[in-house]
Amino acid sequence: MYKALLVQPDRYSREETRLMFHWEQHGFMLQADAYSLSDIQDILSTLSVDLVLIDLKHSQSSGMLLCERIREYSRVPIILLGGSHDFQLLRKAMAFQVSDYIADPVQPEDLAASLRKVKKELDAQSVHSHRITLSYEKKKNLNPSIIDLVKQYVQEQLHQNITLKKISSLLHFNCAYLGQKFKDQENMSFNEYLLQQRMEKAKILLERTDMRIYEIANEVGYTEIDWFYKKFKEYTGASANEYRKQSTVIA
Repeated sequence: MYKALLVQPDRYSREETRLMFHWEQHGFMLQADAYSLSDIQDILSTLSVDLVLIDLKHSQSSGMLLCERIREYSRVPIILLGGSHDFQLLRKAMAFQVSDYIADPVQPEDLAASLRKVKKELDAQSVHSHRITLSYEKKKNLNPSIIDLVKQYVQEQLHQNITLKKISSLLHFNCAYLGQKFKDQENMSFNEYLLQQRMEKAKILLERTDMRIYEIANEVGYTEIDWFYKKFKEYTGASANEYRKQSTVIA
């Protein structure tokens, strides 16, 4: 059973959505306790959530801002509910790689179809994660350094959403302990190392390939292109486009 978080500021609207159908029959357990859009990051960091549903009826701008915040650190599936038929809004939603956009009025059959699609994707990811777990269990039995295993995971899964919490669970280690051990051995935090690896690979792809910027962003684990642009410029001092031009001139 997957966990779905419904972000709907209005209590009556939350109840309407909750009672739309039996969520469990579609493979989801609905949690509708996000009362404010501003506290969503705290909620997502403390709860294990497989799907986020965001109501756009009361504030489309707040809903889109929430999508942007989520995509800064997570690829969790997002379904947008009750938005307008405005093309620009839909285009922006697509840029955040939402799983579905259901315009107002939301019909039960449309939402049910969307849930089935997301469940199918989550099931496939679950199978993939199980295979990775088995693979790393075998590697762990070969007695390599635990930090080497962490670094190997990062290299192999760089295009995915990576967290130390996920790796800790995979390797059956305490997250805080593994984070401290990593910092002691590598002289940098895990997040600093992850950023370094993402940016260094992005630099190589910019120098050696004709891939589009958004393709490179996806390849190094960023679903939100503006966030990639920001982190890349902070890391290199140049925009991705400027860096590619400089590399071309030098070559």
